[in-house]
Amino acid sequence: MNIMAVSAPGKLMLFGEHAVVYNHPCLVTAVEQRMRATVERINENEFFLEAPDVNITGYTKPMGELGNGDIPKGAKFVEVAVRNYCAKYPISGGLKISTASEFSSQFGFGSSSASTVCVIKALSELFGKRCTNKQLFDIAYKTVVDIQGKGSGFDVAAAIYGNTLYFVTGGKIVEPLVMKHMPLVVGYTGVKADSVTLMNAVAEKMKSQAKKVTRIYDAIAKLTDDAKGKMLEGDWERVGRLMDFNQEYLRDLGISSEKLETLISAAKRAGAYGAKLSGAGGGDCMVALYPDGVQGKRLVEEAIIQAGGQVIHILPNAEGVRRET
Repeated sequence: MNIMAVSAPGKLMLFGEHAVVYNHPCLVTAVEQRMRATVERINENEFFLEAPDVNITGYTKPMGELGNGDIPKGAKFVEVAVRNYCAKYPISGGLKISTASEFSSQFGFGSSSASTVCVIKALSELFGKRCTNKQLFDIAYKTVVDIQGKGSGFDVAAAIYGNTLYFVTGGKIVEPLVMKHMPLVVGYTGVKADSVTLMNAVAEKMKSQAKKVTRIYDAIAKLTDDAKGKMLEGDWERVGRLMDFNQEYLRDLGISSEKLETLISAAKRAGAYGAKLSGAGGGDCMVALYPDGVQGKRLVEEAIIQAGGQVIHILPNAEGVRRET
């Protein structure tokens, strides 16, 4: 076999952002908008990449120079993922890789991590290694840390394992949660957040206000544990209240924004059980839990749109990384 196609889901954070970087749990769900990658073995000792979603076309490099020198932003995760895979499982020849996403990289759905997972999974299948999920996670997580300098790995885990996960930093715990339904609405602010910059800002706050930030993270961890139990019980009204509490702590960390607060307030006024930002903050998406079935969902979605947001239609609890025909 000389070619392999793989897909992996995006992710949406439900509870525990930022705290999860500091050895606390989070709740994250995989969403059924997928990143796709096709990896082909070639004889030339070259690396070729086509990733039009991030404006990479005709990118090429000798296999021995992967990860060295200037790397275009859109190629970084794929290139370093290949380097890290080959460092562990050497291959002969070169590779031709193409990626395509069903969701915009603007939304903060974890496109970089999903593409990383896709490429590593494709390589493991193509070269007969059949890596376990844990082995995939270790290589993909190393790739993220190599590039960003820090990270928890929750987005990598969501792309690999799928479903909704209770996750602790670095994959110390990866626990799938089984639930049939999640009354979730997602609103996009129209503002692309810079996750690394926001993480660094919170890290600086941890240095200057260690007691306060530690107290916030401990409280978020308690909320996350409580939310896990209530989600499994299907008590979405209580989960919504816990979302509100989580948002208060994130606001105290200084990572919310005027646009996020506008969309969150609109969803709450329309009857949402609760609402909060999702991810690094500063922009990207917010999430809300709607009541009363189809009618409740419609009211919350309309409120988000009227407040200047964009409703992103997603299906949570998606399947993890998989081979495609």
